[in-house]
Amino acid sequence: MIETTLFRTNSDNPDFQKLVALLDKDLAIRDGEEHAFYAQYNKIDAIKHTVVAYKNELPVGCGAIKQYAEHTTEVKRMFVLPEFRGQGIAEEILRELEQWAKELNFAECILETGKKQPEAIRLYQKAGYSLIPNYGQYQGVENSVCMLKKIIPAVS
Repeated sequence: MIETTLFRTNSDNPDFQKLVALLDKDLAIRDGEEHAFYAQYNKIDAIKHTVVAYKNELPVGCGAIKQYAEHTTEVKRMFVLPEFRGQGIAEEILRELEQWAKELNFAECILETGKKQPEAIRLYQKAGYSLIPNYGQYQGVENSVCMLKKIIPAVS
């Protein structure tokens, strides 16, 4: 089995940008008419903390964290190429993002996903995320599912 290599980078990384473009195409289909609403909150410019997963030097998945509040970071732009799903890559990316968040002294990770993404909801629940009331721009949005996981910040 080919090992997954995780690379910490930022949103300027061309492999991250290509994967996010594929994610946005997938979400446009899933979200339908609601896609424009979500897209406005998923811009990748100036995201400082992104992870790209590689198999045999091929970029196969990505994710990011972005500061939401003083002690809270938001998990964003999680995606794995369809042909590489079911191999644990998303779990590896999520663990790496959580570890990075700890190193940056965040106390919790929050995220938003959609009801039309049941595989994402299962991933996050399996990783220890709990449902919370929709936050920020997602308040009152019927399709949104918001989740939270407390993490222990790294000792400075």
